[in-house]
Order: sequence, then structure tokens, then C-alpha cells
Amino acid sequence: MNPVKVAAVRSVMARVANGIQVNGIVAESGVPAQPWGDAETLDGARARACAVLAAMPEAALGVGIEGGVVGDRASGALRTCAWAAVADRSGRVSDGGSLAMPLPASVARLVRAGMELGHAMDEISGARNSKHAGGAVGILTAGLVDRQAAYETIVTYALAPFLTPDFWASA
Repeated sequence: MNPVKVAAVRSVMARVANGIQVNGIVAESGVPAQPWGDAETLDGARARACAVLAAMPEAALGVGIEGGVVGDRASGALRTCAWAAVADRSGRVSDGGSLAMPLPASVARLVRAGMELGHAMDEISGARNSKHAGGAVGILTAGLVDRQAAYETIVTYALAPFLTPDFWASA
């Protein structure tokens, strides 16, 4: 039900099909509130997409979006990651991801101490509920990229096999 995630899906789907209906629902990710690593974050997005289909029998597609953090073993630095998954009734699931951006050491310290990234960004920036607005990416890029725009891109990537199915047909 994060309004940024719903708006991102709504924006992309409006470009795919005129008049398509997009509804946001509470969909459990099955991963911690702050996912660590691409694999855990992707698992959360896939679980959300499948949960949409389970909860909404009338839905043709389920879309899940999950944001996380990834640690660099060599430097100890953290970066963001985000994944989107699109699932259909045949069981096909497609993924798209990116949003790899370095996080300042002050944010990384808070996240490593157990704070969710959105809350850490609020603390260091003075923002309130930034994860329902521009997010870390919006704050750290001085508004050049916001969370919705970043999520629109990864949702589009995840939709690719549904948009151009001939390229994805098995041999």
C-alpha cells in the first residue's frame, strides 16, 4: 500500500493499456522490513507479486516491489537495491531491478545498527516518512531522481517478457 509503489505501477500500466485498473493491496513480502542483499530483496518482490494474485482472483497480473540494501564486503560500504516482480496466472514470474546507489556512511551506520533505510534517511535529513515520498534516492540526488521514477523503471524491466513475448518464446 506504499503510495509511491502503487503510483509507479499505475504510471507504467497506464502507458501499457489505456483504462487498465491498478489496485494497491497489503501484500506480505516474507522478508525482513529491511531486506539485505539482492537475493532477499528479490524474494520479497516475488512474494508480493504472487500474494497479489492470491488475494485478487480478478487480477491478471500481480506486481511486487521491494527495496533493500547491499553491503560491499571489500569496503564495508552499503548501497541501495530495488527489485520488481510481475507474475501472471500461468505461473510466469519476471523480474527487473537496479537502483544501485551508494549510501553515506552516516546512513550505513544506522542501517547496520538495525534501522530501516527509510527511517535512517528521515533521521539524517529531517524528513518525515520519506519512503512514502521521494525516498533515499530523492534525498541523496537532491531531487533529480525520485523513488517513483526509479520504481517505474524496474517495473518496466520486469514487464519486458509480457510486453514482447515473441522474444521470450522458448526454442
